[in-house]
Amino acid sequence: MYKLLSLILLQALLCLAITGVSARQKEVVIPVTGNMVWWCGISNHGELLPMHNGYHANLNSNYGNQVQPLLLSNMGHVIWSEQPFEITMKNDTLTVISSTPSLIYTKSGTTLKEGFKYASENYFPPAGKLPDELLFSAPQYNTWIELTYNQNQEDILNYARQVIANGFPPGVLMIDDNWQEDYGKWDFHPGRFPNPKGMMDSLHQMGFKVMVWVCPFVSPDCDVYRMLRDKNLLLKDKSGRAAIVRWWNGASALLDLSNDETVGWFQSRLNYLQEKYEVDGFKFDAGDFSHYTGCYSSEMKPVAPQAQCELYARVGLKYPLNEYRAMWKMAGQPLVNRLRDKAHNWGDLQKLIPDILLQGFMGYNFTCPDMVGGGEYGSFLEGSIIDQDLIVRSAQCHALMPMMQFSVAPWRILDEKHLDACKKAVELRKKYTPLILGLAKESAYTGAPIVQSMEYVFPHQGYERVKGQFLLGENVLVAPLLEKGEGIRKVLIPEGKWKNTEGGIIKGPKTIEITVAMDELPVFERIE
Repeated sequence: MYKLLSLILLQALLCLAITGVSARQKEVVIPVTGNMVWWCGISNHGELLPMHNGYHANLNSNYGNQVQPLLLSNMGHVIWSEQPFEITMKNDTLTVISSTPSLIYTKSGTTLKEGFKYASENYFPPAGKLPDELLFSAPQYNTWIELTYNQNQEDILNYARQVIANGFPPGVLMIDDNWQEDYGKWDFHPGRFPNPKGMMDSLHQMGFKVMVWVCPFVSPDCDVYRMLRDKNLLLKDKSGRAAIVRWWNGASALLDLSNDETVGWFQSRLNYLQEKYEVDGFKFDAGDFSHYTGCYSSEMKPVAPQAQCELYARVGLKYPLNEYRAMWKMAGQPLVNRLRDKAHNWGDLQKLIPDILLQGFMGYNFTCPDMVGGGEYGSFLEGSIIDQDLIVRSAQCHALMPMMQFSVAPWRILDEKHLDACKKAVELRKKYTPLILGLAKESAYTGAPIVQSMEYVFPHQGYERVKGQFLLGENVLVAPLLEKGEGIRKVLIPEGKWKNTEGGIIKGPKTIEITVAMDELPVFERIE
C-alpha cells in the first residue's frame, strides 16, 4: 500500500516538473535573470512595464481601468489567481503574494505568445462572440468633451450633423452623462430632450447607432432610490442601511449586483430604453473597486469589490453595443474595454501604445484607446490651450488600433491643414478596416490580440521593451510619430521583407530613420 502511494506521489511530482505547474500557494518568488522580463495585468501601467526593480502593485487597489489577475513573462511563465494579489520587483526578484492559497504558477513554452496562449485557453477562454461590428468598422463619436454635463437634444443632433457635414463617416454615437433624469432614473430628461424618440430616429436616419451613458449609482434623493431601498436591492454599510458612497459626481447609493432581482430591475430599465426609444446600446461607466469598499450585499454578506465590478461587466453581455472602463477579469468576452481618460498632452499620448498592447496580451482584445486628443475634459475647458499637432498625432495613433473614438470636435478646433491631416487618418483606417474587422472576428475564437507587441510576434530578438510602435496582426507594422511637429523617428524593422507606404522594400532586421510629415502615419506591410 505504501509503495503504491509513493509511486502515485512520485508520478504527480514528475508531472508537475514536466508541465511546470505548481500547487496553489500564497507566495511565488522568482529570480529574474538574464533577459527575463515580466508584465502584469494593470492596463494603465503599460508604460511602467515590463517590470523593473522598485515596481510594486496591489490588485486590491483601485486603478480605474481593466485589471486582470495575471502575470506573463517573455519566457513562457504564467501566474494566475482568481483572487487579488500583491506584486513586488526588488533586487532582481519577483515576489507575488496572495492572502489566500490561490496562486497558480505555470511554465508553458518559452515565449510571451506561448504563455499568453496557455493563459487564454485555461483561464479566460474566448467566448466566440464579437461586440457590435460597427464599433470596429467606423469611428465612434462621444458627446462628452463638446457638451460635458449639458447633454441636450438640440446640441447632440447638431454634433451629429457636423460629423457628416465635415466629411467624417457616421458610426456609433455615444450620448454621455446627464442625458438622464437622475442617476438610477434612466429616462431622458424631459427639459433637455423634448422628443427623444424623434432625436433617435434622426440619428438613425443619418447612419448612426446610438449608445447612452449609464452607471450603477442611484441618487439618494429620488423616488427610485426609495423604491430600491425598500425592496432591499441596494448595497449596505456595516450598520445595515443603504450605503452612500462618494464618487466623482457626489454621493450616491449603489446597486447590489450580487442580487438577481437587482440585476433584473437594472436590465429592465435598459431594455425599456431600447424598446421605447430604440437606443442601440450602453456605455457602462464606473464600476471601480474603490466605490464598493466597505459595502455589504443586500443580505449583509461581504462582497469583494472586484466581484461587484465583475458582476457589473456581466450585465453588458446582453448588449452587443457596449463599453466599459473598469473591469475585473472577464477577458475573452464580447465586451469593449476603453483605456481610462488621458489628458491632452504628449506624455499621455505616449501611453496609448504600451497600454493597449498590455490590454491585448491580458486578454482584453476589443479595446478603444480613449478619445482622440484625450478624454480628460478638464484639458478642454474654456481657456485651455489646444495643441493641433497633438490632435492629429493622436488620430493617427488611433487609426489602426481596434477602435477609433472622437469626442472633441476636430472641425471646431483645427485649422484646415490639421483637419485635413486628421481626415486623412480616418481614410487610412478605411483601407485597413477589413483587416481590423477580420482580426477582431478571429480574436473572438482564438483569443489572439488584435494589436500585438514586437516581443509577442518576434520573441527573443531584443524587442521586449519597445513601446513606440505596434503590429496590427502579425504583418502590418505601425510607427506613429508621438512628438510635436514634423520630425524624424527611428523605426525598428523586424526580420523579413517589408513594404512602406511609398512602395519601397526594406529587409529586416534593421533600424531606420524616417522623416514624418504632419499628415503621415508610417505603416510597413510584411511581404515575406
